[in-house]
Amino acid sequence: MYTIEAKNVNFFYGEFQALKNINLQVEKNNVVAFIGPSGCGKSTFLRLLNRMNDLIDGTRLEGEILFEGKDIYRKDVKVDELRKKVGMVFQKPNPFPKSIFENVAYGLRVNGIKDKTYIENRVEQSLRGAALWDEVKDKLKKSAFALSGGQQQRLCIARAMAMTPSVLLMDEPASALDPISTAKIEELIHELKEQYTIIIVTHNMQQASRISDKTAYFYLGELIEFGDTRKIFTHPDHQSTQNYITGRFG
Repeated sequence: MYTIEAKNVNFFYGEFQALKNINLQVEKNNVVAFIGPSGCGKSTFLRLLNRMNDLIDGTRLEGEILFEGKDIYRKDVKVDELRKKVGMVFQKPNPFPKSIFENVAYGLRVNGIKDKTYIENRVEQSLRGAALWDEVKDKLKKSAFALSGGQQQRLCIARAMAMTPSVLLMDEPASALDPISTAKIEELIHELKEQYTIIIVTHNMQQASRISDKTAYFYLGELIEFGDTRKIFTHPDHQSTQNYITGRFG
């Protein structure tokens, strides 16, 4: 069984069709990169995977998106439960105006967990998992805004991890960061795939080729090509993929 599977997915913002007949299977513990020019549908598709587009009026989905074999758009699906399992990290770090500790503990508290020892353990495990613990362990009560941009982004990853998801969605998680912070995020993604399935939208071709097992190339709302990253980057099946990867357009 695939962790995530899209079957004949069409998606509309009002009259505008943003995604056309997308079929895609994501295997467990894979890193999958979505690439393609701006406005081609990759972030829209990513947000469908934990129903973030539900927040936008006038949208419509056709087809099915399965998570662990179950259609996540069925009426009886609890969206907050889904988002615990399918966590999201956004393009710009978006820590809450709280302490470093409370940023990570937030989701646990919102979900009614009161056990202090459990919360402390989860916060430490998540910060360790996000390769941030050694940098912040002596200042957990300080504001998250005191951290650098790269540290804030790793804090947001820790916050998503605290809920013990099985999938992490990342929408250009390093695009606002400097090269050193970007390298740390990439290293982190490499380590995290032992525990998580990771789907990342990136504009950075080198990044996609370095960190992903599979790559999906989107163009004008269509999934043009999906397969092993090495093959996509060396012998793509479509001229359009080749043109994009070699920088002829996009």
